[in-house]
Amino acid sequence: MFIAYVVLAVVVSLLLVFSAVPDFTRDPKITEPLKALGVPDSWFLPLGLVKIAGALGLLAGIVYRPLGIAAAIGVVLYFLGAVITHLRGGDTKGVGIPAAIMLVAVAPLVLGVATL
Repeated sequence: MFIAYVVLAVVVSLLLVFSAVPDFTRDPKITEPLKALGVPDSWFLPLGLVKIAGALGLLAGIVYRPLGIAAAIGVVLYFLGAVITHLRGGDTKGVGIPAAIMLVAVAPLVLGVATL
């Protein structure tokens, strides 16, 4: 189970880093639809930093499991918020990617708790 946790922590961390890059670069394909949902432009840098912090926390959780569990909880809650934001804004097409990342992030959470 430890190996599965490590693999999933690395995979989710990579997803988070790739998801943070458009926040930092202000990629219009990502930022414009989010602005239409009411996300202010000033939030993109902090949101990207939260994703990077989640990635680092998951990786640190390989060595110190409680930190990885806390990071996984944070990642799941972050993307739950993203799903809710899309649904409240009526963007049913854009909800798929955050929902998928949220569901994938549940795996390191479960495995992290199981391997304590």
